[in-house]
Amino acid sequence: MKRTITHLADGRELFYFDRRDDADRGATDARDLPPRPPASELRYDPLTEEWIAVAGHRQGRTFLPPASECPLCPSTPGNLTEVPSSAYDVVVFENRFPSFSTQTGEHPQVGGLSEVRPGVGRCEVVCFTSDHGSSFSELSAGQVELVMEAWIDRTAELSAMPGVEQVFCFENRGAEIGITLAHPHGQIYAYPYVTPRTRLSLGAAERHRERTGGNLFADVLAAEREAGIRVVASNEHWTAFVPAAARWPVEVHLYPHRQVPDLGGLQPAERTAFGPLYTEVLRRLDGLFGVPMPYVAAWHQAPVNVGRELSYAHLELFSIRRAPDKLKYLAGSESAMGAFVNDVLPEETARLLRSLVTE
Repeated sequence: MKRTITHLADGRELFYFDRRDDADRGATDARDLPPRPPASELRYDPLTEEWIAVAGHRQGRTFLPPASECPLCPSTPGNLTEVPSSAYDVVVFENRFPSFSTQTGEHPQVGGLSEVRPGVGRCEVVCFTSDHGSSFSELSAGQVELVMEAWIDRTAELSAMPGVEQVFCFENRGAEIGITLAHPHGQIYAYPYVTPRTRLSLGAAERHRERTGGNLFADVLAAEREAGIRVVASNEHWTAFVPAAARWPVEVHLYPHRQVPDLGGLQPAERTAFGPLYTEVLRRLDGLFGVPMPYVAAWHQAPVNVGRELSYAHLELFSIRRAPDKLKYLAGSESAMGAFVNDVLPEETARLLRSLVTE
């Protein structure tokens, strides 16, 4: 793999990840871009003990442009994009409209019990392929490995940045999920705090260790593999299963069979084995209702400074689609109380996904 770093017209970093060492990445960004926005501000919610990012500049971000104006495609004479080269394998760059950044500004206190501080961190965009009409499910095994290497590279570098407490790699797919760009891509957030979901999981893992001496995530995986009824697919190094207490109508978790805190801990064979299983699961999702499945794919990795011995890197994949023409909306119970009600039996979801032919 060849890694090349360059800069866009407004100073943001861009990284090319190529299979070939002779890839020419000398193209420069010829656009006239405005200055980068200041960092968002973080406001503390004393009722939930959570930090909320307020990023007003994101209101102006690009929204579902036509394919001919896609900012994630390679640049052409008629469409200068975020990627200066005329072709690429995988590319990562700093988000032009970030939720967190190092461009600090003034953030006065707002009074009351809410503390305000700069939203220092980083947000990056990961383009999985230059093919605008493709999807992650269509990537070759080698292309998925290259994406994995980009995730690993960026997780390591972002984790070393001052003030970063957690790195989150994810993909939003589908208009129903709320994407703003249709090109196959994901994002990476480097948070200046440990996220609420991770704090909850690590708290549960610590209590489980005190009770049993075991690792909670490893024990969940072992129990699902032994039960078998919710396993969707597996290979030598990974298992994909529908969790017994799935919140979403379609939800699949993918675990490596060996505990590692983050993606960088995966061995070469484990990295290679991920792609074929994951793309199979994605094709099963697309086949479930006969329409492309909107989803969120979220990598759960250990925080930078806490809970690393408890963490177990894994991917959680879920969709809001519950039928060919129906979506699950987060209504009163979910939105107001955080109390999920799932209309679909997890065992039935697993059975239906297993029954699909993916070749």
